[in-house]
Amino acid sequence: MDEKLSITGTLSVKHYNESNVLIHSQEIPNLVVTSGKSHIASRINSDTPTIMSHMAIGGDSTTPVAGDTTLGGEMGRVAFSSVSVAANTLTYGATFPGGTATGTVNEAGIFNNSGNNSGTMLCRTVFADVNKGASDAVVIAWNVSVS
Repeated sequence: MDEKLSITGTLSVKHYNESNVLIHSQEIPNLVVTSGKSHIASRINSDTPTIMSHMAIGGDSTTPVAGDTTLGGEMGRVAFSSVSVAANTLTYGATFPGGTATGTVNEAGIFNNSGNNSGTMLCRTVFADVNKGASDAVVIAWNVSVS
């Protein structure tokens, strides 16, 4: 029997104004990058490297490629606000509150480090521009499935 393991993901990006009213929502597929696949393989055998813990957003719409290790234009990074597992899907949640990553946001990534442009990247995606005002929030729910 020839069995293949597949790792895929999708994310939901929701943009709220300063009054917490949803003004835009989109669903996007993502790319699990080479460094992310290596990270997963390493974690099967050991408790190192460090688990994924942060999400970042940025302003570079360059198409993701397997060799990406950072966002093209990181603007802000936050710790996950939630992590859950159901069946074969891991869901990471993050909120980028007012004052974090203000401007045109159109990319996101998952990392295992809190520092901008650092750590191992698991996934990267680009999406339609979100014009995040200084008091706006962006909420992302990111599903990573193994099948």
